[in-house]
Order: sequence, then C-alpha cells, then structure tokens
Amino acid sequence: MPPRNDQHPDVAPLALDPRPRLGRDYSRVTARDPAAPLDRTRPLDWSRVRRILVVRLDNLGDIILTGPALRALKAHLPHLHLTLLASPGGAAAAALLPWVDDVEPCRALWQDLGRLAFDPARERELIATLRRGEYDLALILTSFSQSPHPAALACALAGIPMRIGESRERGRALTIALPHADDGLHQCERNLQLVERLGVPVVDRRLEIRLPRPAWSAAQARLAAHRVAGDYLVWNPFASCPARTYDPLRHALAARALAEYADLRLLVCGAARDRDRARELLPLLGSRALDLVGETDLPEFAALLAGARLVLTNNTAALHLADALAVPQLVTYAGTDRDSQWMPRTSPHRLLRRPTACTPCYRFACPTSHECLALAPAEVLAAGLSLLAETAVRA
Repeated sequence: MPPRNDQHPDVAPLALDPRPRLGRDYSRVTARDPAAPLDRTRPLDWSRVRRILVVRLDNLGDIILTGPALRALKAHLPHLHLTLLASPGGAAAAALLPWVDDVEPCRALWQDLGRLAFDPARERELIATLRRGEYDLALILTSFSQSPHPAALACALAGIPMRIGESRERGRALTIALPHADDGLHQCERNLQLVERLGVPVVDRRLEIRLPRPAWSAAQARLAAHRVAGDYLVWNPFASCPARTYDPLRHALAARALAEYADLRLLVCGAARDRDRARELLPLLGSRALDLVGETDLPEFAALLAGARLVLTNNTAALHLADALAVPQLVTYAGTDRDSQWMPRTSPHRLLRRPTACTPCYRFACPTSHECLALAPAEVLAAGLSLLAETAVRA
C-alpha cells in the first residue's frame, strides 16, 4: 500500500478535488457490470473545442507517426489550437510537424516506471501546467501495449472536461473510451483510426513532415563544407533500444561495402550520446566516411535524409523520417516487433531479419544471441545493391 501523506510531514496533501470538474457525483456511482462493454464513442460537438491537448509520451519516432492524425485534425478544425504533451526526446519532433501550435515536454512517472524517483512536487507541477492550458479536450494516443488511464487521470485532475483514448481496461478517467484497435495495426493507422472514430475525416493517410528552410540551408552548407557533391548514403548505426540494434561491426562493414560498390559518400549520423561508440567504428569505414554523429539537430538530420540516395538504419526514428520523405531505405529490422506495426509504408525499402520463434518479443535487451539480426554483411550489401538498382530512376 502506498504511504499516506500524513506519514510524510514534508509532503502537503494534494489539494485537488476532481469531482466537480469531472461532472459526476461519485457518491452515487454504482459498480459496473464486469461483462458490460466499455463506454463507446458518443457524438462529439467539435464546435465547442478550441484548445486540445494531444498526449503522446513515447520516443521520437512515435511522435513522427502522429503527424497524419494531427494534420487531419487541423484540416477539419482550422481554428483548433493544438498542444502536444511529449517526452523530452519526442518533443523535438514538433519542429517538423507544423500542425502543432505548442509543445509541452514532460517526463511522466507512468512512462518512466522504475527510473523516476518519488517526487510529489513534480506531479503537482504537471497537473498545474495542464490546468494552465485550459484545454477543452485531451486526446491520448497510445501504442497497442499501453493504457491511456494514467494520462487520463492526470488530465482529469487538471480539469480537462473531455478525455478520449483507446482502452481495454475499465476505468472512469476517460470520458470516451474507444474500442481497442487490433494489436498488429500500424501505429500511424492506429492514430488515424482514433480520430476517424471521433468524426474527423481523413483525406490523406501518408506520413508527412515539413522541413524548415533553415534546416535545408544548414544541410546544404554542411555538405558543401565537406565537399559532398554527388549522391550519398546515410548510415544510422544505432538505436536507443539495444534489442533493435544490428551488430555495429557488421553494420560498419556492410555500410562501407555498399558505399564503395555504389560509389557513394558515406554520412555517419546519430545522436550525441553515440559519439564514443561511433568513433570506434570510423577506422573500418575508409576515406568515403564523414562523421556527423551528434553534429546535427533533428531538422538538419531530416534534411540530410531527404537528399540521400539510400538510408541504412535500424528500426528507429530514422526509419520513420525516411518514410515520411519517401527516401529508399534498407532496414535491419529486429524481431522485437511485428513488421506490420512500425514498418515503412511509403518509401521503397527492404526489411532484413531472421525469422525466430521469439518474434515479436517486445524486449529492450535481447536475452539470447540476437538471432533475429544474425545477418552477414554480404547479405546487407546484396539487399542494398538490389534496392539501389530498383530505385535507379531517382538518380
């Protein structure tokens, strides 16, 4: 049982009574029949909605995949002011999503279980921040494995009157609990189906990002400074999830061979946290390689991807960015997830992995020998050359 506030004299009681804002007298609520269905969608009067909070507290790639749903909302409701509540890492994607008016970075306790310390002051500040937004509606986007209820409760405590999400569980924090979509559905489609169920028409289902003009200028200047004049290959060797990361040494050998066989410059890209391990790989890459790990912000990285002849990556944000830009990509796609959930939908691509009995495992770290990514560099090279030949019309 969690400790009561009166057992912690340094912690003030949470002075928030949600009942008036939830519009329900909880003293009169009776138990729900366990066999009864969840509250399904009800008519939603969008004319009363001016300010909406979209909650998506996952990684960068997950935020990119919200783009089509956000675009549909803004197309249907041009007057809408849309704020994105996102993780600190995911918040950077807002620069590429012009449908977002404001972004609120947030490390949520329920999203970082086991890593965030007990800190009531942090939770109070989150509630206070949401309250100051004076939102009419909270739209809570989740993956197939997540519950919308923790976020819905935070929004309820902040006085947001309408709270919508997909749910398998019983609960009163959501005012509209939509049927849970099939687990195998692509994450982008999951987001789109949710807004469609609320009466928002979806005309375009393609993934899309918009590159700011300064990002184009920065990318062109960087390429010119390093005398990159022709076609190039962007190699993104790392993923934040170790289980999704192809062996970097094999990846490096494949990247070098692909660049040499196809006569491409090799741009090595990644986050600043990957600088040290990227430097260990540079001696394997030869004179064609250009080390840009940690050197670009997200918009410039996206602009470099847009000009690439081919992108070589793991299943990470670079996959979704390249997909939004329709750039050919070769993906070492681990068995952590189903293909249908995160694969490219628009860009020419090859997905490489070994079939294994444990797929999909949804693990952060592989407990065995990473059999799903037991790929020889020659196999990656052959797939890359095949894709380059197939997309030669781009050259």
